[in-house]
Amino acid sequence: MRTDYLFTSESVSEGHPDKVSDQISDSIVDLFLSKDPEARIACETLTTTQLVVLAGEIRCKGVYENGEWAPGAQEEIEATVRRTVKEIGYEQDGFHWESLEFINRLHGQSEHIAQGVDAGANKDEGAGDQGIMFGYATDETPDLMPATLYYSHKILERMAADRHSGAAPFLEPDAKSQVTLRYEGSLPVAATAVVVSTQHAPGYDEGDKEAELHAYVKRVVADVIPPVLLRETEYHINPTGSFEIGGPDGDAGLTGRKIIVDTYGGAAPHGGGAFSGKDPTKVDRSAAYITRYLAKNIVAAGLATRCTIQLAYAIGVSKPLSLYVDTHETGTVGDDKIEAAIMQIQKLGGLTPRSIRTHLGLNKPIYRQTAAYGHFGRKPEGDSFPWERTDLIDDLKAALG
Repeated sequence: MRTDYLFTSESVSEGHPDKVSDQISDSIVDLFLSKDPEARIACETLTTTQLVVLAGEIRCKGVYENGEWAPGAQEEIEATVRRTVKEIGYEQDGFHWESLEFINRLHGQSEHIAQGVDAGANKDEGAGDQGIMFGYATDETPDLMPATLYYSHKILERMAADRHSGAAPFLEPDAKSQVTLRYEGSLPVAATAVVVSTQHAPGYDEGDKEAELHAYVKRVVADVIPPVLLRETEYHINPTGSFEIGGPDGDAGLTGRKIIVDTYGGAAPHGGGAFSGKDPTKVDRSAAYITRYLAKNIVAAGLATRCTIQLAYAIGVSKPLSLYVDTHETGTVGDDKIEAAIMQIQKLGGLTPRSIRTHLGLNKPIYRQTAAYGHFGRKPEGDSFPWERTDLIDDLKAALG
């Protein structure tokens, strides 16, 4: 296993056009789940200059039944979309929460899909689609996430907080970051490059104002990345020069186009399915959450310093087709023994879609907050980010004997 190398991950801000789309889609998921915990949602969002379009399939008691919208439902959907854009901070000529055009093309879920997913007299609830899902954890950071992605997220979270508070009034919502670390002995020892591109107010691309922006970004980086890693860092701050036109006015946004930012920054495999806009019967989302939960608990239990897990499902079938554990030669017990132990833990229910939703409590309006700065490595509080809990350690150890 290679231990000395350079590795890079990127993040994008809540104002990136694809992330605007993700947040809108997950705001719709939360709206429907708040009305009906068993709602079925597959909501895709397109954002571009002064336009938001929703498309997809839904089923929700009290909102959309028998091919009809309930009175006021479409107005509530539009209000949710506009509120989401407003909270991100878009009040620009090319994209403004109040004046943008809104088109709703959501419609009823296919009966053929529903019959495979819904539980019946002789069958458990099936997976919402076929596919493979991965989870990952590493002891590189306190949150058991890859350090390159961890720092990339933290830089943009801090900049967004400063923008919202008014501490950095020259910032606009759209931004990207990228961190390259040098690893020796599989541990990060230096940040060799940091890239930050941020949308800015007019005039911050030259002279004293440009210098102010650059100095601000370097202060944020210094607050986020430990000084010991910053001794040889090359900075690229707004390397194109100007970044006034951004967000959906600069590039069209679509739901589900930042799946590596959403997960592990390229440090682990990805099954290809996006998360945002999907209710938790879709195993693209729920199985990715349970595999992160399992991998994190394995590392937190001291059973490995690095762990990748894969699950696979068939549409309409409740039992997973396969479970694969790889501790990358860092495990204290055999990977096959960990696989067997996972399937023995009763509270996990054999990792069926229903048992995943039940164990993690996923049929709740908890998804908007996941749609920016990563679905993983977040703090589990109340109902939020339950897949980040480390409450399976004792069960794993007991199952392993």
